[in-house]
Amino acid sequence: MRYLLLLQTSMDGLPERGTAEADQMYAAYKSAIDAMAEAGVLLECSPLAAASLATTVRVRDGEMLLTDGPAAEIREQVGGYAVLDCADLDDALKWASRIPSASYGSVEVRAIVDTR
Repeated sequence: MRYLLLLQTSMDGLPERGTAEADQMYAAYKSAIDAMAEAGVLLECSPLAAASLATTVRVRDGEMLLTDGPAAEIREQVGGYAVLDCADLDDALKWASRIPSASYGSVEVRAIVDTR
C-alpha cells in the first residue's frame, strides 16, 4: 500500500541554515531517507519551496482565480513530502516516526487511494 507523508514544520522552529544545529537536522533527514531507500519502501521524497512562493488556484463560476501564497495562513506549513510503499499503516507510521519533522513539527500519514 502506498502512503503519502506530509512533513509539516513550524517555520519558527527551524534552525538557521549554516549552523551546527541545521547541519545535524539535515544529516538526520539524510539518515532517515537513506534507511527508507535501503529498506525498499521509499518511492519519492522531496522538500517543497516555501509556502510564501505558492500560487493557489480556485475556479468560481467557470473563472480561474489565482492568489499568491498558500491556500490557508497557518503556523505549520508542509515543508516536504515522501511517498512510501509499505506493507500496512503500522509500517508507514514506523517510518514516519524516524523523520526529523516528527520531532519538531509533525508528519501526517495518509493512504493513497488507488482509483485505477
